[in-house]
Amino acid sequence: MRSRPTAAALAVAALLLTAGCSGGSGAPEDTGTSASTSRTGGPSARAEHTPPAKGSVKVLRTVAEGLNTPWGLAPLPGGGGILVSSRDEGTITRVDEKAGKKTTLGAVPGVAADGEGGLLGLALSPAYASDHLVYAYFTTDSDNRVARMLYDPEKPAGEQLGAPDTVFKGIPKGLIHNGGRIAFGPDKMLYVGTGESGERQPAQDRKSLGGKILRMTPDGEPAPGNPFDDSVVYTYGHRNVQGLAWDGEQRLFAAEFGQDTWDELNAIEPGANYGWPEAEGKGGGPKYRDPLAQWHTDQASPSGIAYAEGSIWMAGLRGERLWRIPLDGTKASAEPQPFLKGEYGRLRTVVAAGGGRLWVTTSNTDGRGDPAKGDDRILELRVT
Repeated sequence: MRSRPTAAALAVAALLLTAGCSGGSGAPEDTGTSASTSRTGGPSARAEHTPPAKGSVKVLRTVAEGLNTPWGLAPLPGGGGILVSSRDEGTITRVDEKAGKKTTLGAVPGVAADGEGGLLGLALSPAYASDHLVYAYFTTDSDNRVARMLYDPEKPAGEQLGAPDTVFKGIPKGLIHNGGRIAFGPDKMLYVGTGESGERQPAQDRKSLGGKILRMTPDGEPAPGNPFDDSVVYTYGHRNVQGLAWDGEQRLFAAEFGQDTWDELNAIEPGANYGWPEAEGKGGGPKYRDPLAQWHTDQASPSGIAYAEGSIWMAGLRGERLWRIPLDGTKASAEPQPFLKGEYGRLRTVVAAGGGRLWVTTSNTDGRGDPAKGDDRILELRVT
């Protein structure tokens, strides 16, 4: 019988892998900044840039409109368009980022859209240039799961998705708190944000997949260097994670919904406990990791986040605004700043589009919004 590598050895191996690989589809935009210390604690060639306390947002244009319950966004490389999932229809659509034309790739079999469940997050394989695989997180009749599908744009519209290959299953489902955000990190591992499905206690149970951030290989196995032996669990004590993003130094951040008091933006450390349901917001005690920023639930109800221009940008659903959180390492360097308050309704997903730009989706057709003419839409913003 082969001996099992120690946790410390696996962590070192994962660190070396992370330091040596380029970013996949979930990797942050390169903004030309770096930390004052490297991930191993040594001096860096460049000092990390702290952004100004105040930033700006300019809406450049509406990229597309008339979308039904858009949830996940996955920009295709080389200006090839944007893939958008429809939570309720269970379909994936390609949007031409220049002309706004929409082409339906196909429906994902097995999606059971009910309550907050359905077809949720999307991510491109880190080897997308060669394998053309699209990953999707979705709710079925029995669970939430991740599957991957071959995308073939040469086939007729509606027939461009191959049969789903289930990568990971068994994540608890509910009418609420299904999580759903997925992203490949700079280490080319798949990160999955889950919810506790409204049951509370699974968030503190490391054997449960609910209320967690999971880290796995592209084939759905526990990733090397994970904090708990033979487990995909990366962090726990979450209520409902729907935002994942990395900064320019490969540090992971996550946004999650609070209950009645505090929504959170967290700096993620492997193995850490983020408190739910024992703690909500800051001040939960030494056992739990405090958020780097928090909001009353009527100001945020956060979903997607992205990193650009030295800040985390966070979409708010109930809050109907876009939040800018400037960073100094893993702390906020200034008070969060709101933009677009009430101008476009509920905001669901935000991704970096390069060159100081963001793509943001509205979420007014999700049953909780007030749809206006043209909803739902993808907006292009310029930010500083």
